[in-house]
Amino acid sequence: MSCPKNMTGFGPSPIPEEAQWVQAKDITQISGFSHGCGKCAPQQGTCKLTLNVKNGIIKEALVETIGCSGMTHSAAMAGEILPGKTLLEALNTDLVCDAINDAMKNIFLQLVYGRSQSAFSEGGLAVGSALEDLGKTLSSNVGTVFSQEGNGTRYLNLAEGYITKQALDENGEIIGYEYVAVGSLMKMLGDGVDPREAVIKATKTYGRFAEGVTFINPRRDNL
Repeated sequence: MSCPKNMTGFGPSPIPEEAQWVQAKDITQISGFSHGCGKCAPQQGTCKLTLNVKNGIIKEALVETIGCSGMTHSAAMAGEILPGKTLLEALNTDLVCDAINDAMKNIFLQLVYGRSQSAFSEGGLAVGSALEDLGKTLSSNVGTVFSQEGNGTRYLNLAEGYITKQALDENGEIIGYEYVAVGSLMKMLGDGVDPREAVIKATKTYGRFAEGVTFINPRRDNL
């Protein structure tokens, strides 16, 4: 009788990592910058986890949470836990919050299957390239919009910052908004600028705000 041989010796399929094709056989061969999102079992909150991995080691971690208030403290602890660990260590470590653990699982899949954001970027993302480290007063974005059938839509926080006014046209539709760039505000306050002056300087507008017929405060006015 003849015994057919298994197809061996070809190795794993190569995956793209920081502009290289890698046949990853060991966790130390994994490098990349990517994101993973997760939710907790009762779905009361969610986490977006961002990792910058070099040679299997987590060099940077950004933990963003929304929903359950306890998640903010969980994020603080996870931020202390993650840097310096290998991907496998992090995957098998309790990151305090169910949603953060779920996000870790999902980002692991992104990285080991070559689906990282830096897959085709030579050298990947340099360590220390986070918005907060670049000195441009930028910060992580949290979008918060609240709507009611009878009272319309309220923009509270968008990419640009903390919304202070909404501009409506003659039809009552939103055409722009005024906002405070929080990063710029905090920098000026840190530099000793008078708080009132700092708020004025950090206040900007977006869209066709100047053409508004009606201006409302989304945090106070009844829409």
